[in-house]
Amino acid sequence: MLKFIVGYNLEEFKKYYSTLRDLHEFYINRTLRDPREFKLGDDERFHVENDNRHLIIWTNSTEIVGHCIWHETNTDEMTPGDPRDDDDKETLRNLFGGQKENLVELHELWLQTKHRRKGYGHQFFDFFESFAARSGFDGIIHYSDHPAVIAICRKRGYKEAFLESSRWYVFVIQGPIIK
Repeated sequence: MLKFIVGYNLEEFKKYYSTLRDLHEFYINRTLRDPREFKLGDDERFHVENDNRHLIIWTNSTEIVGHCIWHETNTDEMTPGDPRDDDDKETLRNLFGGQKENLVELHELWLQTKHRRKGYGHQFFDFFESFAARSGFDGIIHYSDHPAVIAICRKRGYKEAFLESSRWYVFVIQGPIIK
């Protein structure tokens, strides 16, 4: 059984993050980040430095196995003052049935490769959906192109669309989320 820690120590997280070679390779292939160095990106750092609750660590009895960085959002802006592009905005409005406020976005969701296929992803979604609902949010947004995450979101009843411009699936679920 996993333990989820909301608001983990940022300096300890940065040390762990720098060891994630599998995540590093993902970013190099997906976003063309500089392969020479791997550190917490500007967006990710912004979210967790402004509110350390936006960082959730997953641990088993011996080590950190994964993490999540999330933030408040709505259908029209990723964060206040940072508007979504028209395709993204239209897609989210269609999925939610109109403009919606008071949402959360799973910004970065990572389970170390060596810990996959153990049910940890399902445990995380159980935790996070409950956490979001208890925190008063009205829905969750998550973008992914990973087959396991896609399968989990579909199984849990998330609505979905494919954003051709970014080649990501977008998944949404509206509250109450607690299952």
